[in-house]
Amino acid sequence: MKARSTQEESSDMTDTIIQPDVAANAGTVELKENTTIIVLGASGDLAKKKTFPALFGLHRNKFLPKDCNIVGYARTKMDGKEYLSRVKSYIKTPIKEMEEQLEEFLKKCSYVSGQYDQDESFIRLREHLDELEKGRPENHRIFYMALPPSVFTTVSQHLKKNCYPQKGIARLIVEKPFGKDLQSSRELQKALEPDWREEEIFRIDHYLGKEMVKNLLILRFGNEFFGATWNRNHIDNVQITFKEPFGTEGRGGYFDDFGIIRDVMQNHLLQVLTIIGMERPISFSAEDIRDEKVRVLRGIPAIEPKNVIIGQYGKSLDGSKPGYLDDDTVPKNSRCPTFCALAVYIKNERWDGVPFILKAGKALNEQKTEIRIQFKDVTSGIFKDIPRNELVIRVQPNESVYIKMNSKLPGLSMQTAVTELDLTYRRRFSDLKIPEAYEALILDALKGDHSNFVRDDELDASWRIFTPLLHYLDENKEIIPMEYPYGSRGPAVLDDFTASYGYKFNDLAGYQWPVQSTVPNKL
Repeated sequence: MKARSTQEESSDMTDTIIQPDVAANAGTVELKENTTIIVLGASGDLAKKKTFPALFGLHRNKFLPKDCNIVGYARTKMDGKEYLSRVKSYIKTPIKEMEEQLEEFLKKCSYVSGQYDQDESFIRLREHLDELEKGRPENHRIFYMALPPSVFTTVSQHLKKNCYPQKGIARLIVEKPFGKDLQSSRELQKALEPDWREEEIFRIDHYLGKEMVKNLLILRFGNEFFGATWNRNHIDNVQITFKEPFGTEGRGGYFDDFGIIRDVMQNHLLQVLTIIGMERPISFSAEDIRDEKVRVLRGIPAIEPKNVIIGQYGKSLDGSKPGYLDDDTVPKNSRCPTFCALAVYIKNERWDGVPFILKAGKALNEQKTEIRIQFKDVTSGIFKDIPRNELVIRVQPNESVYIKMNSKLPGLSMQTAVTELDLTYRRRFSDLKIPEAYEALILDALKGDHSNFVRDDELDASWRIFTPLLHYLDENKEIIPMEYPYGSRGPAVLDDFTASYGYKFNDLAGYQWPVQSTVPNKL
């Protein structure tokens, strides 16, 4: 384990729009009418920031089922008027047209207050649903659990017992985290199994709804020049990076129970890795895609502590930002990592020997999620120390794909310079809006499309990779995360760590990306 001790302190051409063959998904049942969406945990932070804005976005774009009802359920006691006022405050309406659409959206919304562990409360919810759905030939219900994992099992059992539709389709959307390790994840799955079939469960990982993550399948399998080089013969290393420029901001009590590895790496970054590493599925159907992702996960051995560094942010260098332990909600002397970098390997013919470096951290110098694929050195001979090619896929913000390549510098000499082939979304697709991840995923749930949701065996395989490391860190109290300043790039040893797995950083004078442009950002 590489962690410090207590005594120690990183275009003009018209695009052709290609539709994938969706025939394999023809058997999925899309809910187009007679549907109610129940948001459990409607007064919570997740519902406020993500769920209700996403539902409004679907309403604006006319993607919600005909005559759809949206019912909020939470322990907070409030009347319908106060509830609608809260929902309205969650949604930004910068133009007058959106204000009118919001008023129409609010007409679909209602609220029921109740406990999460009492039959009487869920019976009241059922009676409210029955009243809304009166006269319908069938009643489809989507239960969105925007809830803490501690109540997943109890709520799902009460929903099945008291609110499951007698005639219609039921779907259960479950938010992460899906357990804290392999055992707790299996216990959660075992608790859901008696009441909910696997095809009814939609385990949501919002990174799978992000535009650039969804685009990975097209980039990989729709471009022959990528397919020919997508292997250990041409790729030296792969980095998947997640950076946040802020700390826990008073929510350290929740974060401290999970840490950066459980919160980001075991789910978000590992999901991205599976799409990068998977073989071509035989179709775009959900099960064919998820079969290939599971096959990748099964080829990854458990993470070895020697391939890991962990860190915890301290105060900023100027003292203006507090350290993690300065958060009153964080336990004193907490060893919870807020930064981690680790390397994993896929033991198969395509990827054997190629390190996949996952990096995630809070309170860093910028907000960014990106994939950086570094190719091997060109054959030595006519070139000396020429920079490596890199394929960079920026997931967020400023979605883009660019390839760093070498070119002759204009002039009479044969001097080379690094430039790029650049697809920056804000320039190339300036008249299109990139949907929010939650909008895309809720729409997928309405369609019954599991492609971008996590299957039970996929979840099991991912926890198998991370659980030994998590237990090792929990049990060895002498391992203290390296401190790094708030607003820095991470622990001081980070560059040495990535270099040890073959990554070559080229400090090229004059090279800058993105290229400056006067095209306005309309996204």
